[in-house]
Amino acid sequence: MAGLILRLAGPLQSWGEHSTFQERDTQPYPTRSGILGLLAAAQGRSRASELTDFLQLRLTVRVDRPGVFLTDFHTVGGGLPRHQTIPTAEGGRRPEKATTLVSRRHYLADAAFTVAVEGPDELTGKLAAALRHPVWPLYLGRRSCPPAEPILLAAGVADPVAALKQAVPLSRARPREQSTVAVDFVYETDIRDPHARTHLLDVPVSFDPLRRTYRPRAIKVRTEQLPAELCCGRGVDQMKALATYATRISQEEE
Repeated sequence: MAGLILRLAGPLQSWGEHSTFQERDTQPYPTRSGILGLLAAAQGRSRASELTDFLQLRLTVRVDRPGVFLTDFHTVGGGLPRHQTIPTAEGGRRPEKATTLVSRRHYLADAAFTVAVEGPDELTGKLAAALRHPVWPLYLGRRSCPPAEPILLAAGVADPVAALKQAVPLSRARPREQSTVAVDFVYETDIRDPHARTHLLDVPVSFDPLRRTYRPRAIKVRTEQLPAELCCGRGVDQMKALATYATRISQEEE
């Protein structure tokens, strides 16, 4: 069973889990629903498509750079006549002096994550092909958050979780006079696990807007010591290291 290595990095990311109306949250790391939504978009699945095959996938997230939390304020509906403003839940219109709605949208700025995707070879193979030639544009949680580079870093990796710990370049500066660096990992676990750090409502049952449904998932966050030599810095050095790794894995896959 081989897996995929995904790299999720960009100017902005937003991985909502309990967003409601004017308040759009983000988790400090990618959610399962966000990653599976990205894979579904690559394959061109409709929002009404079945997602049962995705239950076979297991995700492990490595936090290369946690990024900085950012809040953006949006206003909607201001300056319009009442009949053109946002409808209320009852189907009417807001009073003329209250037509403007303020929403807060939360993002991670300059964050970078590397994700191991484990699953049956047939499924991960199809996902790899879709990520190389996506049907629909891919984004990091929200449509306003495009990725900074190709998302698929490697396919056909025999043990993608081990690769995150031993081989995949780490997008951060190398510490001086240290042989290891502390890195957070987000693992999926059993919902009854007493060591689970939190429970997220982010396992998609349906993305259909008329019957959007999610199930809970347990995760645990663990800090592990990785070889400092994995740190590849930023900018050109980072891109060279990632390209070298991706090329090597691609040659091994062939």
